[in-house]
Amino acid sequence: MLNIFKKTAIAGAMILSAGAALAEYPEEPIEVIVGYSAGGGTDVMARTAAPFIEKYLGDGASLVVKNMPGASGQIGVTEAANADPDGYTLGTFNLPGMMARTIDREAGYDRDSFTYLANVVNDPNVIVTSKESGLDTLDKLLEEAKANPLAVTVGMSSLGGDDHFALIKLQQATDTEYTIVPFKGSAPARTALLGGHVAMGILNISEVAEFQDQLNVLGVATDERSQFAPDLPTFKEQGLDLVNGSMRGFIAPAGLPEDVQAKLIDAFSQLSDDQEFLDAMAATANPVEVVTGEEFKQLTSDLYDLANGVWQTTPWN
Repeated sequence: MLNIFKKTAIAGAMILSAGAALAEYPEEPIEVIVGYSAGGGTDVMARTAAPFIEKYLGDGASLVVKNMPGASGQIGVTEAANADPDGYTLGTFNLPGMMARTIDREAGYDRDSFTYLANVVNDPNVIVTSKESGLDTLDKLLEEAKANPLAVTVGMSSLGGDDHFALIKLQQATDTEYTIVPFKGSAPARTALLGGHVAMGILNISEVAEFQDQLNVLGVATDERSQFAPDLPTFKEQGLDLVNGSMRGFIAPAGLPEDVQAKLIDAFSQLSDDQEFLDAMAATANPVEVVTGEEFKQLTSDLYDLANGVWQTTPWN
């Protein structure tokens, strides 16, 4: 009888201990590494989502965003991949760009380097031009590009990212060529456009929503018009079959403890039903599309295969 009580007591202690361990996370601030400059689409997503994830995690959770721009986002995501898998370092994750980094260079990470938490945004591409360029319609842009190959300079946040894929699709569909000017994020690319230092840019709709009066926005790469710019025609409406965009989410290093992983995924899962969060994202023209855990991992694998297919036919470095 005494042994039964003893075993019961031990089992109860183990359950309480496990429950305490789960409840204790997080015990310190969680760093979120953003591989791009402040003010770009990825940075805006991270800073907008952070207070809501803090709320869902509870226990006084604190998320601290750290920008580590460079190498088309590779520096930041590599830092996140190689951090201790303890739940106190997360990273933003851009598709298809982060998988493209593993195809065109020695990346220091691969598909298996991460715990996949959640994709949060699916942000379509737009083509914009400087007011100084005089290229204020898609037809004018294509006419200039065909008449003077490589004369039109195009600013973008990275090579091998969604904006670059959009340009490759544009060139293939229209038999045109452009001179690429890459930046360390979309914010400096947009600044260059506003200053007239490049003629054209490929960005995302969230990144130009507040600048539509200062730039020529020629179209959006979606099947149907965006709710964030209902007056902006799709490229399909203009006779150009161009659909493309950026998916942005969050990862942690591979090997995250199961209880920590479960708590984080549960927190991110709540974003899609939080009207306050949806309103906050709508205010920045960020289209929300929450995909978590294994589904997010499969999405990453599918986009890797797509990026690899593009690389085989059109290497971008």
